[in-house]
Order: sequence, then C-alpha cells, then structure tokens
Amino acid sequence: MHTHLLLVVALTATSLGAQDVAEPDPRFAIPLGGPATVTVVGADAFSYPSPSLTRTERRAFMVGNSFFKQNWVQAPASAAERDGLGPLFNARSCSGCHFKDGRGRPAENGEDLPGLLLRLGMPGDGADVPHPVYGGQLQDRAVLGARPEARFVVREDVVEGTFADGTPYELVRPRYELTDWSGPEPSDTLRIGPRVANQVVGLGLLEAIPVARLEELADPDDADGDGISGRIHWLPGEAGESVAGRFGWKATQPTVKHQSAAAFAGDLGITSPLFPSDDQTDVQRSRIDLPNGGTPEIDDQKLDRVAFYSATLAVPAQRDADLPEVLRGAELFDRFGCARCHTPVQHTGDAAITPSFRDVSFRPYTDLLLHDLGEDLADPKRDGDAEPAEWRTPPLWGIGLFEAVNGHTRYLHDGRARNLAEAVLWHGGEAAAARAAFVACSAAERGDLLHFLESL
Repeated sequence: MHTHLLLVVALTATSLGAQDVAEPDPRFAIPLGGPATVTVVGADAFSYPSPSLTRTERRAFMVGNSFFKQNWVQAPASAAERDGLGPLFNARSCSGCHFKDGRGRPAENGEDLPGLLLRLGMPGDGADVPHPVYGGQLQDRAVLGARPEARFVVREDVVEGTFADGTPYELVRPRYELTDWSGPEPSDTLRIGPRVANQVVGLGLLEAIPVARLEELADPDDADGDGISGRIHWLPGEAGESVAGRFGWKATQPTVKHQSAAAFAGDLGITSPLFPSDDQTDVQRSRIDLPNGGTPEIDDQKLDRVAFYSATLAVPAQRDADLPEVLRGAELFDRFGCARCHTPVQHTGDAAITPSFRDVSFRPYTDLLLHDLGEDLADPKRDGDAEPAEWRTPPLWGIGLFEAVNGHTRYLHDGRARNLAEAVLWHGGEAAAARAAFVACSAAERGDLLHFLESL
C-alpha cells in the first residue's frame, strides 16, 4: 500500500462531501462515488481506498491489495500462498491487466502486453459452448513445461466519415490474426470476443444497487417507445435461482467476488471455491501433466480479501465541474439522450460489502443493463444469453483519467476507440439517435460534450 493512501483514509466522508467535492451545479451535487469519493488526480488516481472504511476494513483492503498486485508463480514454489499460476494464463497478477487498477488496451507494435484477451466459443444451443480443445478463452502465455494456446496480433482497418459540418474523421476497426496454435487450428466456426480490462473503482457501490432498481430501469420491450430497451442479464444462481448480472462487458457476473474468481480461473489459471477448475479442457489436461498449487489454489478467505479490495477502491472526484464548457456539455449529454442508458444517479440498498456503502447516492452514469448498440459493435462471441450486439452500459466515472493512470485513451470493449469522440461515433442501435445528434452538432458543441466526459 502506497504511503499516500494513509493521507486519504484519514479524510472523512463528511469532509469530502463538504469541501473537496462540493460543486455549484445541482446536477453535480452528488459526488461520483458517494462516500467512496476522493479528490485525486495523477497516475495513482484509481488506487486509493474508500475514505469511509474503518481501520479494520483498511487492513482487509491492504491484504487484498497485496494479492491483487503481486505476481503468482508456478507450483511448486516456496511461496506456497502464491503458487499455482497456469499452466495456461494471460497475466501473472490481477494488476497485470488492471495496471494501477485501471483500463487495459490492445498491444501495439509487437508489445507483449496483457490487458486485452480473447474469449472463445463455438455455436451451441443458444449460448456459445467452449472450444473442445482451447476452452472459453485464448491463453497466450504458459508456465515452463507447457505451451501457449496461440498468439494473436491486432490489425486495424480505417473507417472514414464526416461530421455534418464537413469535418472529416477516421475510425479504426480491429481484426485479429491468430497464429502458432499449440494444437489443431480451429475451424471457421470459432467465435472470438476481444475484451479489454476495465477500471476497478467503485465496484462495491454498483453491487449494492437493489435488483428492484435495475428492474425499474429495464424496458426490454421498449414499452415507453423511446427507442431504449435495456434488459437485465439474468444468470443462474448457486441455488438454481436467477440473479442479475452486473459485471463484465456482457454483465456475466453477479458480484465482485464472482468476477474476481472468474478472472483468477480464466486469466491466471488459479482455482478457487467458486471456480474449482481453470480454463483447461480435457484435451489439454491429458497433454499437460504439471503440479498445481493446491485444491483450491486460492482459498475463500484470500478471495474475499481480493474482492473486498476491488469493491472498495475509491472513485476520483469530478474535475472542473464549474467550467462553463463542462456545464454546457452536461446539458448536451442529457439532450442527446446519452443519460437514458448512462443513468447519472444511483442509490444503494441495505445490502452492501461495507456499512458505509448502505443507503447512499452516487453518480456512476450506468444502468448496468444490456443494450443493443448496433451491428458495428456486434461481437460474434455470445456470453450467456447476451446477443452479439448487446453490451452492459459501462460506468463513466474515471474515463477522463485513463491517460494519467494508464498512458492511453482507448475506449469500448475492445479498445478500438482511440479517444472519446471515436467511442461516441461507434455507437449504434439504441444509441443511434445520440450518435446522430453528436454528428449533427457544431464543433463547439462536440467540444463541450467531450469536456464534460473528460471531467468524469
């Protein structure tokens, strides 16, 4: 834990609300992260704990921090608590993809960079099924004694367009070249779904939004006729009940703990009580005979600490909220219809990972629902019953800090958008009207909207 964290945790939620995140416009009166808001900028902006944590909770946060950031190693190892990596994997630590708790991006110019991975699937009865040899995720790294499943590089094709005022723009559409397969080359029916790692801030607040609120926001049949038909991604629960998906680009995990355990299994090859098997197929297990790090390789207590860390990372406060261009941009955000999916304000219920997250308002700019964003963003890989063009509305908090934290401004599920304007321009489907308004407005208005987004 960095020494600067000690300074932040000494602040109280009251002092933050009254001094550091006080904003004159009523739309911004609620801090982005509610009680989890901190006034910070710079490379470590996503790595602070919620200032509302108790001393005992801060200790749990620090333990989770260590397991999130430190590398796992191949078994057997003297560091028995951190062995079991792989044998096939994408990164050696959670922070390998979520560097500084932030956003990943596609590798460029031959970089060996985790942060973007490829989901794999084959056509099944409705949802995709894992590939019989390579499973549900391409793992492009391996421990000694094993071989990576394959390698991939990202190529980009240029897509040209013009704003209504005659200003030209260029987008890039990614395609993926996979080579050096460790076994038989998959057939043309293989479905590939690229996914970049998301920023980790504020997750515990999102988990604490009551299901009733998500049901209130959902309108799967567009009963109100506004062209927006978001729906909950219902998932099978552990006892056979249906639970609401909230996390992941397709809302495939219901809780921060499930999301953490799924990433351990798929990205690091680390088993847990929730995911007792990693992403190896029977074919791969028959070929790879290497020691594991125990059964499971991360126990429930350590998994809980990682989940607690991820759930209680603080949300950086909005910046420049009183600037005229930011205020004008907020008005355009509403007028263009962006707020119909990127719901500004949410409120938590009585169930939360920490008492300080109960019954509080915050401003994440998401409804956590699946929305059809059109064919241009459709992904052939089906996750659960999410359709190819359906994506969970990502929270917008922190999007103006990606460059400071992670040194890039790549957006959307596959990192194709090189800036926020490109991210808007890729929207279609239910967001087609908002995109059309962005294309039709003046250059000054486009600048105002982007200033607002960059303030978040």
